[in-house]
Amino acid sequence: MNHLVWWMLVILWMVQAVEGCPSVCKCSRKSGSEKTEVNCHKRGLRAVPSKLPGDAWILKLGENGITDLKADALSSIPKIESVNLERNAIKSIHPQAFSGAKQLMLLNLYGNHITNLPPRGFQDLLNLRFLMLGQNQIGTLKPQMFAGMKNLSDLDLPLNALTMLPSNAFKPLIALKVLDLSLNRIQKISPKAFTGLRQLMFLNLDNNSLKTIPAGAFGPLQSLEMLVLDNNFLSTLSPSALDGLGNLQELYLRNNELEHLPPDVFRNMAKLSQLALSGNRLKTVDGNMFAHMPDLKKLHLHDNPWQCDCTIISLVQWMGQTTATLSPRDALKCGSPPELRNKSFSSLQADKLLCPA
Repeated sequence: MNHLVWWMLVILWMVQAVEGCPSVCKCSRKSGSEKTEVNCHKRGLRAVPSKLPGDAWILKLGENGITDLKADALSSIPKIESVNLERNAIKSIHPQAFSGAKQLMLLNLYGNHITNLPPRGFQDLLNLRFLMLGQNQIGTLKPQMFAGMKNLSDLDLPLNALTMLPSNAFKPLIALKVLDLSLNRIQKISPKAFTGLRQLMFLNLDNNSLKTIPAGAFGPLQSLEMLVLDNNFLSTLSPSALDGLGNLQELYLRNNELEHLPPDVFRNMAKLSQLALSGNRLKTVDGNMFAHMPDLKKLHLHDNPWQCDCTIISLVQWMGQTTATLSPRDALKCGSPPELRNKSFSSLQADKLLCPA
């Protein structure tokens, strides 16, 4: 009899574990837990299931055919903490789609067809930490899109259709630490685009179409530690383009069109440990600008058309004294004059660099 009772209890537990579980999905609950994981990944769904286990805390809906998120899509699962909707065909999101999901911490909408985010559409997501919006077709950003998201830590927006960053675009995101805007088409940054992002530590603007950085644009980013500006069209930086980045540790400016750097462009960046300037059009820089970076550990200067004459004496002298790791020394070569073309920097002697006639 005891065995029969035991088996009945097991059966009852199993029934409870799958109560409300959509027939095409798999629901599982760890023993002793009151949290159900609902796995509906790649099940041919066209909409978010209307009936789900009330104690669902993880919902996997990736790689289905969902085209829109209707109002109250998650209202039946108030304890939900993680929702994965990547690689569906979502085009529209109702402003109240996430209403009531106050415990949600992760929302993955990567790889959909979203062109616009609803105003205040995330305002109920007070505890959201991670929002993935990469590989969509989002073309504009407005502050009200992120209203209420005071605890968001990580916002991923790569591979979208952004062409500019307007004033106060991210202002509500006072706790944001990571912002990925790579692989967009951003040509213009408003001087006040980053207002409010005092906690931001990582900003990725790799592979955009930036030609200039407005003076003071990075001013609010007083906590920023890494800034990636690789693969843009920057031809110069104004003396105040990098103002406010006193805590920056890594700066990447590879593969731009930089021809000139103001001598004091890196002033007040004493914590900088890595600086990458390779793949630009630099012919000369003032070597003294690096002397104000006591923590500099790595400096990449290769793939530039260096003019090896008296204009780079200060750079060669600094290179001879620094303990920083420089570009692979064999890769750092002269572009001119003709008699020194392809000559390695490591073989240059400052007192033998002549001024052009």
